[in-house]
Amino acid sequence: MAGRVQSGSAGADDGAPGDGEGAAGGGVLDRFQKKLEGWASKAESAADFVQLPAREGFEQKDHLVDGAARTGRTLASAWGTLAPKYLPFADAASDGLPLNRLLRLSLFQISVGMAMVLLTGTLNRVMNVEMNIPIFAIAIMVALPILFAPFRILIGFKSDHFRSFIGWRRVPFIWLGTLSQFLGLALMPFALMLLTGEGNSSYGLLGGYLGGAAAFLMVGLGFHTTQTAGLALATDLADESRRPRVVALMYVMLLVGMILASFFFSYMLSPFSETALIRTIQSVGVLTLILNLVALWKQEPRDPGRIRPDDEAPEPDFREAWARFSEQPYLKTLLLSIFLGTAAFSMQDILLEPFGGKVLDLKVSATTLLTAFFAFGSLLGFGLSAKVLESGFGPLQLSTIGLVVGIPAFVCVILSGLLSSAMLYYLGSILVGLGGGLFAVGTLTAAMSLAEDWDAGLTLGAWGAVQATAMGGATLLGGVFQWVFEGILSLMLSPKAAAYGGFLCVYFVEIVLLIATVVVILPLARQGSGGTGLPRGRFGLSGLPG
Repeated sequence: MAGRVQSGSAGADDGAPGDGEGAAGGGVLDRFQKKLEGWASKAESAADFVQLPAREGFEQKDHLVDGAARTGRTLASAWGTLAPKYLPFADAASDGLPLNRLLRLSLFQISVGMAMVLLTGTLNRVMNVEMNIPIFAIAIMVALPILFAPFRILIGFKSDHFRSFIGWRRVPFIWLGTLSQFLGLALMPFALMLLTGEGNSSYGLLGGYLGGAAAFLMVGLGFHTTQTAGLALATDLADESRRPRVVALMYVMLLVGMILASFFFSYMLSPFSETALIRTIQSVGVLTLILNLVALWKQEPRDPGRIRPDDEAPEPDFREAWARFSEQPYLKTLLLSIFLGTAAFSMQDILLEPFGGKVLDLKVSATTLLTAFFAFGSLLGFGLSAKVLESGFGPLQLSTIGLVVGIPAFVCVILSGLLSSAMLYYLGSILVGLGGGLFAVGTLTAAMSLAEDWDAGLTLGAWGAVQATAMGGATLLGGVFQWVFEGILSLMLSPKAAAYGGFLCVYFVEIVLLIATVVVILPLARQGSGGTGLPRGRFGLSGLPG
């Protein structure tokens, strides 16, 4: 691929599969094994000292210390022979990209996950239930990043061929995205103050709405840019044979970030107050700068070949590259499947937490944990996908299963309102995450098998644009549908019953979309199952945009 930078190990020989697995952990596993051996040696020395009288003829022996020495030796030996397949994502690392460096790079996904939870989870519930802002207005704010989502394709392409006097390709884009994300989070508390009437401004609600929209847009623009260029940097640094596993690890770290953010927000907002909310948003902004700075530190090597742009060959034309890319077989059907399925699972993104507050009367700290349950379901789907796909199961068959799982998931959420059951509500959230995870893994694994020879930035940007556009559009429509139906039903029912009816209509639309996606994807799933259609390469999500 043109202009791709490799780190340290780019020219290294991948070797046999067994050799690659043995070196997978880089220096981290070796250092840990040496540490265990050191502990065993110290325990053995202590045993010799304690048992010295016994060697002099006295009947004395310390079985505890002697046992500690044997245990240390056993652990060290077991660690050295432990197969890397039992160490999650150990085979994503290499000698040139050891596990500790890879995990440090993945910190930018933690910051993205925090921003996503804040925008699509915590804030929309607080603004709707506690601040009484119409949900359609919140949906517009949350969906504003959709305006930028299609530009992920261009961002990825530009970062593939970017020329700077510093000699970097990806870092400038990641840092600009970080600054945009930070500025949006810095502006957000002031917008919320205007919306609550505490800003003492003559602009009032109008200023609050405009400021909130600008803040949401800047945060969305920032994490789209950071994520696209960051994932491309991860694939640059990884050996070609391990790139799928590297991007898979990045996706897992995004989900981990969402889970950690959910618990963090639940702690910070218990009990809830406007001051606690502002303090939480400010904390996310500061953590974003710190995490991304640590993640980028000494990651991308400077390439002297890009320092003098005038001496470089002309930059490839984006339209020509996209035209070639779009000629891939099955691409249009796959794009339609990804769009419909993502929309089906995403329409409830800004509704689940308000549902818990309005229908089940749950507190902010309780509904914030919902994102943790959702992300846990996604992680579970991710792990199941890895096992299933590596055993030879068709990726689009897996996606179909995910769509089918989504139907009872939304039924559980619907029934939780009828039965006033928080447990059923949480179970439905886990199943929504599980179904969405299976669907995303299967479709994007199949999609990347059609475009495995293309530049990382363009490919990641394309799938990111499709997913983000579907998510943004579905989020907007979900909020509008709920607001409209609730308004109509409020003429005949009580406020709580009308709110439940509005949510019910949206969940019904999502079930219909899931069924429609099954109809679209089934022909491709049948072709893949026969072995003559979509290939079933090793699981890795090389194209998952996070």
